[in-house]
Amino acid sequence: MVRLTKIYTKGGDSGETSLGGGARVPKHNLRVNAYGTVDEANAVIGLARLNCDKISEGLLDSIQNDLFDIGADLCRPIETNDEALRVTSTQVDRLESQIDQINANLEPLNSFVLPGGTAGASYLHHARTVVRRAERLTTELATKEKVNPFVISYLNRLSDHLFVLARHLNNDGNDDVLWKPGANR
Repeated sequence: MVRLTKIYTKGGDSGETSLGGGARVPKHNLRVNAYGTVDEANAVIGLARLNCDKISEGLLDSIQNDLFDIGADLCRPIETNDEALRVTSTQVDRLESQIDQINANLEPLNSFVLPGGTAGASYLHHARTVVRRAERLTTELATKEKVNPFVISYLNRLSDHLFVLARHLNNDGNDDVLWKPGANR
């Protein structure tokens, strides 16, 4: 278990931060941007949890813990004989199963969905876009350094999960806000 006794260290005052293994890097480092954006998505999901039903709240609780696992995974570069906390296929599989279960109860889509509807759905749509940015940053990082492929898979599935969960919170899709192509020409 992690124990934090002092919140500020002054170690970042020079524009650098420490990765999980202790290496110092600039705060604008791509790896730091990737896990920082995962943290941002986690914060938006926290807002969504204040505006959703009990089932969704439980799913989001698990997801928030997974996002901390992803942050821990991304903050430690992969090395030989690595014993760091890493995201696994089990976490990705769990998301896929939940997506299938939620989606089975939704109204079929006949248009693209605009972010909106209930407060909870709106926050989930916001979180979905932040997760997509985290995914883009992580895939960019993977072109330069080794990244756990399950992190990328998880982020990809998570944006889908948040989308279907937002639709669930919009009365199982009945209250989705739909795109009307060319409506304002």
